[in-house]
Amino acid sequence: MSSQDARPTLLIPGPIEFDDAVLESMAHPSESHVGPAFVNAFGETLSMLRKLFITTDPRSQPFVISGSGTLGWDFVAANLVEKCDEVLVLHSGYFADSFATCLSVYGAVPTQLDAPIGSRPSLDEIEAELKQKTYKAITITHTDTSTGVLSDVKAVSELVHRVSPDTLVIVDGVCSVGCEEIRFDDWGIDVVTTASQKAIGVPAGLCILMVSGRGIDRFKARKTPPSAYFASFANWLPIMQNYEAKKPSYFATPSPQLVRALHTSLNQILSAPLDYRFQKHKEVSQKIKKAVAELGLRQLADKPECQANGMTAIYLPEGVAAPDLLPKLMAKGVVFAGGLHKEIATKYFRFGHMGVSVTNADLGHIDKAIEALKSSLAEAGYKQ
Repeated sequence: MSSQDARPTLLIPGPIEFDDAVLESMAHPSESHVGPAFVNAFGETLSMLRKLFITTDPRSQPFVISGSGTLGWDFVAANLVEKCDEVLVLHSGYFADSFATCLSVYGAVPTQLDAPIGSRPSLDEIEAELKQKTYKAITITHTDTSTGVLSDVKAVSELVHRVSPDTLVIVDGVCSVGCEEIRFDDWGIDVVTTASQKAIGVPAGLCILMVSGRGIDRFKARKTPPSAYFASFANWLPIMQNYEAKKPSYFATPSPQLVRALHTSLNQILSAPLDYRFQKHKEVSQKIKKAVAELGLRQLADKPECQANGMTAIYLPEGVAAPDLLPKLMAKGVVFAGGLHKEIATKYFRFGHMGVSVTNADLGHIDKAIEALKSSLAEAGYKQ
């Protein structure tokens, strides 16, 4: 059980509920960001990230930098593509639009490969597009937080390496790292960007990246300097390398408390096999999706292979609106999220299920949420 004060359970697609020990780590006394104790903790944290992403290649490099997950897009756009470079953006929801906009800001030329709401581009469509022109990179939103659509990163990466092997494989893993299977080396990924507040289970404020040796080489071979200052690998790469080697280093001040919390969370995550963690999230996801179907509700992602394991996006039934349903859920101690996709935002809601709410069944979060959903729908006048 948790020792946290009683309050509504947060079951949105991030921030998620946090473990007691992680929150206690945030209360660590103030310390120097170049002091030996913090340097040691930060170095261990970076090394543990290699295990989380499942990479043993010494040429790959983890980054942990103060900022939100959105900062990861800036790192990609500022360092790995240059002005007028073509980038293929696979569209499975709202966040592909945003990534494409970020790329454009830095002068790249994004081409979005669209799919109907609740779906993802097919492998045949991706292959045809890759054969149309030379793309410097391809971006894949692993789980789009606006739709709950899961992309097949492994299959897409294999396709890219076969059809366009010089194209960098970039994965937006903000809503997937820690709850979906990701095998950085085996799948031939070049970058995964993520954030602390979702399945990794740490309060918001850390941008986390894993970059392959090929990605680092691509950065070093740039014809022009990085088009950013704070989001420049030129500034951050030596810092991360030094910290991982347990050497104090400085470019911009990290957050010692957040890094301590990340250190605690990664220790917890890695205390059991990652395959068990992935399977647990899948099992709980299937339980929720079964309950949703039994209620006669539809998901945005209607095909099982497109359904994420860390969240579920659910169409509202006819006659029930989110401003009516969500407060009823809140009154029963459960917080869900409203819709985010700009085309259908008022037509659906989102149920986040990742991290301790999934791995610690004693908390009772999932059963509580399912029962609250059933009774709240009935109170809103919904009849199956």
